[in-house]
Amino acid sequence: MAEGRAVSDSKQAAVLGSPIAHSLSPVLHRAAYRELGLDDWEYGRFDIDEAALPAFMEKLDASWAGLSLTMPLKRAVIPLLDEISATAASVEAVNTVVLTDDGRRTGDNTDIPGMVAALRERGVTRVERAAVLGAGATASSALAALAQICTGEVTAYVRSAPRAAEMRGWGERLGVAVTTAPWDDAAEAFHAPLVVATTPAGTTDALATAVPEAPGTLFDVLYEPWPTALAAAWSARGGAVVGGLDLLVHQAVLQVESMTGRAPAPLAAMRAAGERALAAR
Repeated sequence: MAEGRAVSDSKQAAVLGSPIAHSLSPVLHRAAYRELGLDDWEYGRFDIDEAALPAFMEKLDASWAGLSLTMPLKRAVIPLLDEISATAASVEAVNTVVLTDDGRRTGDNTDIPGMVAALRERGVTRVERAAVLGAGATASSALAALAQICTGEVTAYVRSAPRAAEMRGWGERLGVAVTTAPWDDAAEAFHAPLVVATTPAGTTDALATAVPEAPGTLFDVLYEPWPTALAAAWSARGGAVVGGLDLLVHQAVLQVESMTGRAPAPLAAMRAAGERALAAR
């Protein structure tokens, strides 16, 4: 149990972002609270944009245990915190804020270790090379995760020269050998033993017909709609698929542990709750 935290006390946490109505975080965290016996804990959601974030943070009192952050707040929150972890600093993105009893606000990034944990759960602990589809915020987290498991080159498939330069820059910063290739050649990514798709819904649908026989592992960060056309084609050809719900659950497990001081968090119950919620949509 974490020092200085009486987990039986009533506490509250929430996910912030805009838009936020689609978020599964309340489902996952509330499932964890039930399993952990934290009956007095509450977890909500608030539609907060960058302009409204400082005022919201200012109002937080001792009843708050933590926050989960999604877009567009992962960088906007950093100046409002007392400190951030080395993991969060490596990608300049915070998705978790822990509020301690002494009033300090610490930022962390559980997306990166969540990706590593989701891959480890499927038996992927080391690869000799990898490919990343896309170049947004999730792509930089993917590079940070690959820095821990990829021993060779990572090829990023992107749509523009500025995006390519950005990904090479992240590679230099994170210690990953990154090369870039145009999006028109994205089907070439499928020959890598690990492919991480970080693009918005529908972006990779046209690539589904290009999946080769006996592909490696696909990590598609989307969880809705699921399966994506790419994930379905990948599975049909015998490849291993790690999905967005896997990532969401693993990063939420780490958030629950940080906010409550209880470990391990109930991964199975959280995943089951997420699956039920998605099936009901």
